[in-house]
Order: sequence, then C-alpha cells, then structure tokens
Amino acid sequence: MRISFTFFLASCIWVTTLGQIRYGDNKTAGHYLAARGFKMYYETYGKGEPLLFIHGNGGSLGNFSNQIPFFSMHYKVIAVDSRAQGKSADAGDSLTFEMMADDFNTLLDSLHLDSCYVIGWSDGGINGLLLAIRHPGKVKKLAITGANLWPDTTGLTPYVYSLIVQSSAELRKKQQTPDIKNQLKISDLDLNEPHISLEQLHTIHCPTLVIGGDHDAIPSRHTMLISENIPQSYLWIIPNSGHSTPIFKKEQFNAVISDFFRDPFRKIEGAATFQ
Repeated sequence: MRISFTFFLASCIWVTTLGQIRYGDNKTAGHYLAARGFKMYYETYGKGEPLLFIHGNGGSLGNFSNQIPFFSMHYKVIAVDSRAQGKSADAGDSLTFEMMADDFNTLLDSLHLDSCYVIGWSDGGINGLLLAIRHPGKVKKLAITGANLWPDTTGLTPYVYSLIVQSSAELRKKQQTPDIKNQLKISDLDLNEPHISLEQLHTIHCPTLVIGGDHDAIPSRHTMLISENIPQSYLWIIPNSGHSTPIFKKEQFNAVISDFFRDPFRKIEGAATFQ
C-alpha cells in the first residue's frame, strides 16, 4: 500500500500529549474564530509577547507538542489548525497558501495583535513567508523550517515530489466523499503550490531564521536560496536531520529559536565575518 504525502507528514508526529495536556484537543485552551467562510480552531497558552505556530501539510497544532510548553513559559503561544486541517473544517473547493496567510492575519486582527513572532514548519513555513510578504507589519521575527518556494524537484527532493504526485493520483481514483475531497485538496496544495518569487522574498524585512535538515525533504541548496534572498536572515542547516526538525532535534530547535527571538538581529559583514 502506498503512503500519501499528507499521511506521511502527519504520521511523523507521534507525541501530541505532554503531561496531562493534550495539545490540539484541549477544551480549556481551545477557541474557534468564525471568519472568512470557515471556523478556525486555535489554542492559546502562556503569557507574554504573542507567538504564532503554523503546522505542516495534513497536520494540526498538536504537531508542536514539543514546542508549546517550552515557549509558553515566556510567550503567549497561539497555535492554529490551518484551514481544512485539524479541527478547522472547510467545505470549500479551493485552498491556497495565500488564503491561509490571510486567515492568520484575520486571526491576529481578531485578537487585537498588531504583530507577533512566528514559527512555521513545512507548509507552515510557506505560510509564514507569505504572512510576512502580504502583511509585513504583522511579523516581528520569523523562524521557518522545511519550507519551499515552488513545487518541483528543485524545491522538493525527487522522492518527495513523486510521493505527492502519487498521493493526489490515488485520491482521484477513490469515491469522492467529502473526506476524500478534503484530503485531495490538501495533497493538491503541495502538488501545485506555492509560487513565491525571489523578488517577493526581497520584500521581507523582519529578521528571519531559515532552517532545514541536511537530509530534508527540501534540498539544502533550496533552503540556502531562501535565506540568501531575505534581507535580514540567518541560515541554520541541522546536521544528521531530515524534515521533522521540531521532533527529532527538539532541544536544539527550541534553544536556537529562543535565542534568535531574544537577541537583536545583527548584520554580519566586513570584519564581523571573522567572528
């Protein structure tokens, strides 16, 4: 039996519960926002400056179970189920990254937040980039891992691109129930999108930490390309790592991003390159 790309990503997330808290299914912390034609589910934790978490394709906010308790000690964490995923059901036929970026902007507006820190994983990294492009004032600092700019074998490894093609093809063969249609909509998202230009990256002016595993589903050279085209960016390629950096490299991931959020961004050029 072939495995779908969305199921592959979701199945990487083994831990959705830490202690007595079930992230992604916590009635105490859970909320719905009815806006833009669907009900967006999100959970909030902690106090401090706001920090938005955006998960990957076919996942949910529970994918950040290794991060939410860590960051909620110093930030007000806002963890979201993206449109058509998790508990954010959406019966519409269309799904784009631009739609989702605008969803997150609407959520921030509803919470009366003029800006926030953002952590995005995979599709969530794409959404983070587009949030910073489309709503630049909303993103104070951005950390992304495993994001790509376009859907081909330069933005994805050939193996992963083939997996997405197979996933959408197999879903099209099935009886088109509402659930299958939704799965296909999510799979097709990564088959056909995103389409972010290097020129668009040049318009991102918030400090950005671009992360990738050295054996990621996204080729390292593509991750480097993203970093090179964002004016205020750092690049972190994690050795001995694949796509699931927030899980298998969780201690490093949390610590490095925490330092990035805390410390002022510095331009490293001239004599500073010897430091």
